[in-house]
Amino acid sequence: MSSDLAIRMRQNFAFLTAVSLFCVVYLLYHVAHPKGFSSAVLVQNGDEVFTLALVAMAQTVPVLAAGLDLSVGALMTMVGCFASYLLSGAPDGTALSLDLAGWRLGLGTLPGGVPGILIGILVCLAIGAFAGLINGVVVVYGRIQPIIATLATGAIFIGVALFLRPQPGGKIDEDLNWALTNSLGDFASTVHIFNDGAAPWFAPFAGVPTPFVLLALIVLLVWVPFSRTVTGRAIYAIGSAEGAAYMSGLDINRARIAAFTLGGFFAGCGGLFLAIQTSSGNADIPQAGAYTLNSIASVVIGGTSLLGGSGGAIGSVFGAMILRVISFFFRIFDIAPLLQPLFEGIILLAAVSIGALRVLRVKNTLELFR
Repeated sequence: MSSDLAIRMRQNFAFLTAVSLFCVVYLLYHVAHPKGFSSAVLVQNGDEVFTLALVAMAQTVPVLAAGLDLSVGALMTMVGCFASYLLSGAPDGTALSLDLAGWRLGLGTLPGGVPGILIGILVCLAIGAFAGLINGVVVVYGRIQPIIATLATGAIFIGVALFLRPQPGGKIDEDLNWALTNSLGDFASTVHIFNDGAAPWFAPFAGVPTPFVLLALIVLLVWVPFSRTVTGRAIYAIGSAEGAAYMSGLDINRARIAAFTLGGFFAGCGGLFLAIQTSSGNADIPQAGAYTLNSIASVVIGGTSLLGGSGGAIGSVFGAMILRVISFFFRIFDIAPLLQPLFEGIILLAAVSIGALRVLRVKNTLELFR
């Protein structure tokens, strides 16, 4: 093994541990499942994993900049409530409108050939990114600790969600629900591409869950390019040593705002999918809190340091999948649901302990910075 490879493995030890742990527990899950290794099981897993994976990614970006976002669950919930209005169905290009408490906000008649649902999706994602931008502005220009600022903005987001949906309701377009929460074959037949999914070359991919494909696209098209930009590297630099990043001429404020904005976008993606999956909007406060706590656990399990500067969103995705697989086991073996937090806590403690082994091994703390 070359010295460069050995160094890279040491640097990514926590991430590699998360990937290995996921592979082991997911393999055991499929072996134990009566219908394991089937497309139906994979699709169900993808539907349950997607939202937490996106919320975990949303949590990761501020954490890399040595912050913590306690509003990701509330932001996700708020975007889901908006989606329950905006995605109720206008596939023929008719006007979209939002009817709240007796007043209507019209989004206008859409140009011919542009599906109204697509505009609704873009509006929901823009709302998520804008809410994240608000978080960043409050933290940077309000000079408030992120954990306090996002606690306050999270309460505001939940308030907006409750205004939109005092009771669970709304209805997502049925074709959209079917296309995005099933296999690629179902997606192709719904949107009428690849000969309605019957193209010979498409057959090997027809059973792949659409949520996993969407998750991979978001990682490859959004996170990977962003992490390699100057702003993305600045976020890592802030988490590693903010003073050194400032002295290097990096725009600290812009990087922090970008981190929270991107986090809001990811949380918006999660809320959008949750609304599509459930075909409704629900301002569920306990659910929002659970997603926020699980996002932090996913970040830690995925190998990202809560002190910032190391890790990444891909590791957090694997951390989220590990947490979800644990819950899958409870259904298979008919274990009391009340024991689930116990097992999740043990896994989280183990992940934190493994990540701290490097600190325990050093005799001189200066070695941590080499």
